[in-house]
Amino acid sequence: MGGTNQSSVSEFLLLGLSRKPQQQQQLIFLLFLIMYLATVLGNLLIILAISTDSHLHTPMYFFLSNLSFVDVCFSSTTVPKVLAIHILRNQAISFSGCLTQLYFLCVFADMDNFLLAVMAYDRFVAICHPLHYTTKMTHQLCVFLVVGSWMVASLNALLHTLLVAQLYFCGDNVIPHFFCEVTPLLKLSCSDTHLNELMILAVAGLIMLAPFVCILLSYILIACAILKISSTGRWKAFSTCGSHLAVVCLFYGTIISLYFNPSSSHSAGRDMAAAMMYTVVTPMMNPFIYSLRNRDMKGALRKVLTMRFISTQ
Repeated sequence: MGGTNQSSVSEFLLLGLSRKPQQQQQLIFLLFLIMYLATVLGNLLIILAISTDSHLHTPMYFFLSNLSFVDVCFSSTTVPKVLAIHILRNQAISFSGCLTQLYFLCVFADMDNFLLAVMAYDRFVAICHPLHYTTKMTHQLCVFLVVGSWMVASLNALLHTLLVAQLYFCGDNVIPHFFCEVTPLLKLSCSDTHLNELMILAVAGLIMLAPFVCILLSYILIACAILKISSTGRWKAFSTCGSHLAVVCLFYGTIISLYFNPSSSHSAGRDMAAAMMYTVVTPMMNPFIYSLRNRDMKGALRKVLTMRFISTQ
C-alpha cells in the first residue's frame, strides 16, 4: 500500500450494514437509494430556484444555496459507497480511499456547522438591526464568510487526515460502520493515538463549539428582540427563522447524541443510526424544511417546476 505510514493493512472492510440479515440489507439499500435521490434532487432544486429568481438574491438565500450544495456533497461522500458495496458485494475500501472519504466528511461536516452559524448571524442582523441589514450584510461580507468557512474546514480536515495517515495499522481492518470515521480508525490503530485524540478535543471541539455558541447567542438576542414587539409582528419575525432553527436542532441533536454521550452508552447500531441521521437524513430533510415553511421558496420552486413542465411540452 501507499508508503506514508508503512502499515501492514492496505485496506479496510466497511461491515456496518453487511452484518444485517439479507432481507434487511435489501431494505436498507432501497432506503439509502431513495434518500440519496431525494437529497440530490431536493437540494439541486433549491439551488436552481435561488439562482433563477432575482427576488431570492439576498444573503439568506445565498447561504441557503451554499448549504444545499454542501449537503449534496456531504451525502455523496458516503451513500454511493454504501450502494456500491451492496451491488458489488465487496466491502473493501483502500487505505487511501478511506483517508479521502475521511477528509471530505470532515470538510462538509464543518461546512454545515459554519453555514448554520452564519445563517443564524444573518437572521440576528435581519431581526435585531433591520434598518442596517443591507449595509451590514453586504455581498462582500457574505462571500468572505463562505470562503473563510471553506478555508478553515479544509485546513481542519487536512490536519486530522494527515494525523490518521501517520498511524500504524497492523491487525484488525474491520470498521463496524458504513463509512470511514475517525473514531473507529483510532480504535484499529496499533500506534499511540493520544495526539489524534488531543487534536480532536482541542481543534475539532473548538470548531464545533464556536459556531454552536454563535447560534445560541444569536437566538437568545433574537428571542429578546421578538418579545419586545407586538404579537402579530412577533409571529412574523419568528417564522423567518423557524426553518433554520428546525435544521439546527436536527443537525446538532444527532451530533450531540453521537459524540457527547458517555462511551458506555454507545453501541454500534446506535452510533450508525445517529451517523445516518446527520450524514444522510439531515441533508435530505433540509430542502423540505426550507421549502414547506417558506412562502418565497415555495413560489420560486413552483416557477422552476412550471418552467420545466412547459419546456417538455
